[in-house]
Amino acid sequence: MRAHPGDWLVVERADDHREARRGHIEEVAHPDGTPPYLVRWTDTERRALVFPGPDAHILTSAELHERDEAAQRRAARLQHAIRTRG
Repeated sequence: MRAHPGDWLVVERADDHREARRGHIEEVAHPDGTPPYLVRWTDTERRALVFPGPDAHILTSAELHERDEAAQRRAARLQHAIRTRG
């Protein structure tokens, strides 16, 4: 796993139905981009030094934006289907 400051750490939560946890990577400890990362979590605004586990992956800001837009499109299609049903 390799990251750059400004990337996003996304931790999937397979054990429940909550959204993935997101953290903005503020600092990378090693020049080659390997962990640990200083991350500011969006859900708590707390900073933590993180060694990501197997449920985590790195996204660039552009990739995260694309992922969010795709989720919004899916939600809009579902809402439309619910409204027009019946």
